[in-house]
Amino acid sequence: MRPSYLGKILLRWCDQCHVPVLAQYCNCGARTREVPVTPPGDARPAFPADIALINRIFKEHFGAELIPEGHLVLLNKVPDRDRMEEIVVGGGIAGIIRYFPEQRRWEPIPRPEACTLFSPKKRCVVIDDDALPFIREQHMSVLAPGLVSVDDAVCAGDEVFIRAKDGSCAGVGRAKVDAATARNMKKGSLVRTRNNITSVIVPGFAEWEDAVTANAEVLENAESSAIRFVREVADQNPHLVANISYSGGKDSLATLLVVTKALGKVVMLFADTGLEFPETYANVEEASRRYGLDIIRTDGRTQFRETFERQGPPAVNSRWCCRVCKLTPVENLIREQWGECLSFIGQRRYESEKRAQSKQVWRNSGVHSQLSAAPIHNWTALHVWLYLMREHAPYNILYERRLDRIGCFMCPSSDMALIHLIETEYPGLWENWRTQLVQWQQARGLPEEWITGGKWRLKEGTRDAEDSNY
Repeated sequence: MRPSYLGKILLRWCDQCHVPVLAQYCNCGARTREVPVTPPGDARPAFPADIALINRIFKEHFGAELIPEGHLVLLNKVPDRDRMEEIVVGGGIAGIIRYFPEQRRWEPIPRPEACTLFSPKKRCVVIDDDALPFIREQHMSVLAPGLVSVDDAVCAGDEVFIRAKDGSCAGVGRAKVDAATARNMKKGSLVRTRNNITSVIVPGFAEWEDAVTANAEVLENAESSAIRFVREVADQNPHLVANISYSGGKDSLATLLVVTKALGKVVMLFADTGLEFPETYANVEEASRRYGLDIIRTDGRTQFRETFERQGPPAVNSRWCCRVCKLTPVENLIREQWGECLSFIGQRRYESEKRAQSKQVWRNSGVHSQLSAAPIHNWTALHVWLYLMREHAPYNILYERRLDRIGCFMCPSSDMALIHLIETEYPGLWENWRTQLVQWQQARGLPEEWITGGKWRLKEGTRDAEDSNY
């Protein structure tokens, strides 16, 4: 899938402080360098559970954990059929983890630079010194005459490290044959070498507080700009009651902080679909208590159930759930409560192509009574996270459990990696949802794969136009 440029890629690295920086100079005064992430480049911090997953994947495949203790790690989601994420450590790309829904498994796709961090113990191919220039400089395939040894664990299709006899890394690639076959071959290709964009990894210890300090000026400028925007929009619309559209996610929390600093206490507008995680409900209450803000809620439970019975489950390309459970209830509440209102929403350009093209102030076609404004429209995910860390804000604990997006637990826009995680971690929620899917499936004679393969997430002959953020 082609990368999407949704805005300028701002991610850089300070080799003095060993932290990501969103400017050309770190707060320490050192000049930073670019991190060659794949667009859109909306990298986010890896929490301990994310790092544990990466290390498990690499240890199972290569016999050693990739990430040393004490290093800051970023994950950058890149376009793929399901989920694929670049692993940023020490300012470089150490590799990728990729999910295969059909096998419910992760695969590590390493870069040669990974050997700066760890030493693989399995799935290595050692080549003769005469073959080194062809591998390192020309990225040619490993041929049978150049083979010195191959690890017994290597199977056809495996990702492997290509090493010199002195143990140094010559490259990475995918094995074309298994170990036994490779040893018996006199000619032919054994490993297809991969030519990646070169990056530099400089290992070093750091904490996220160090990253906050390194980005102090960046965060101050971002906050000041957002506060100025909020005040300008509010001043231009003095007849509209201001509120914060709060979802329980990181972006709406950052927006809440900015808006309250600009305007003082305003009401939180929470669109309760009835399909939220328990932790999300808890976060809404916690934010309300922490900042002393009242909550006004909508309720989309009945509408969801009734629409499901008529139309079946919502799909990626038919998200009637957004209109039925969010937009319509919000429209009704606004008309009853205020007539019209001004809602500040945590929408960012780096989230999707549609949001990248969106104006910073707009009216949603499904909620005519609501003037929407996005104070953090130009922030990256890293801006948001560093800002929340600086403010010691109560973010949703789900982010620490490998959920990178917060919304309805069965959102059809979720990739299968996330859905399979939710099936495992929230069996009660998922079993209730599966019961509804089974009833629809059996009534229409659909195959079991419609459920197990996630086919319910796609409706044929439909093109979706929804893209709401509440």
